[in-house]
Amino acid sequence: MRLRFTKMHGLGNDFVVIDAVRQPVELTPEQVRFLADRHFGVGCDQLLVVERPSRPDVDFRYRIFNADGGEVEQCGNGARCFVRFVHEQGLTAKREIHVETRSGIIAPRLEDNGMVTVDMGVPVLEPARVPFVSDSDAVVQPLEVGGAALAITAVSMGNPHAVQVVADVDAAPVDTQGPLIERHARFPARVNAGFMQIVDAHRVRLRVFERGAGETLACGTGACAAVVAGILRGLLTSPVRVETRGGELEIAWAGRGQPVLMTGPAVTVFDGEIEL
Repeated sequence: MRLRFTKMHGLGNDFVVIDAVRQPVELTPEQVRFLADRHFGVGCDQLLVVERPSRPDVDFRYRIFNADGGEVEQCGNGARCFVRFVHEQGLTAKREIHVETRSGIIAPRLEDNGMVTVDMGVPVLEPARVPFVSDSDAVVQPLEVGGAALAITAVSMGNPHAVQVVADVDAAPVDTQGPLIERHARFPARVNAGFMQIVDAHRVRLRVFERGAGETLACGTGACAAVVAGILRGLLTSPVRVETRGGELEIAWAGRGQPVLMTGPAVTVFDGEIEL
């Protein structure tokens, strides 16, 4: 099978984007891992597949596969790349689209300044729905990890996140603690581990160890989850600039019951074709 693809990134969080509207696409987990491999394949954190919608009230269906071959529910940086891809490829003339994902409908919009804003929906805070095993709905939850007692906030932005506040994000034990948090028994669907440093009420620094991908240069849903956690803990005030290793995102959230709005760049790197 010869497969056409586009390489894209959102703040260095990079993607292989595949048009399954105009070409037949059936990928196995092994093929996804091959495409994501940075030595033998194309190389990416996630693979994004653009499909025809399965319902009449949306424009497209959006499927996301991590570099380990597993399909996941949501990807914020990928959502920004998604709307730029379908617009640049002539699949739609709309600047704002409604997209079906495994976790619900999102609405990414191309702004006049070239940025992309995505309505990421209302964050899920109930532990059972994150999912997170807890007998309490407290904003700050204890989590024992590798002999250390952490204080985390569990948030789902369509995918699960465990956010902790650290004094210095550069010195945070992302490489060692991240994998332990990702596969912690209290997160039955695994989890993305966020390490957030508060700079001031409107700015944070963030690193995220992503489920199935490891640490990435940026994580859109992780930025949303971190800001939600910071606002709930009384540490932040919307809007918040989130500084990642790949660049900055702006996150706005009006509080419980309200959707999170994420604004940032989406960049096309190159188009290619590969034989599988």
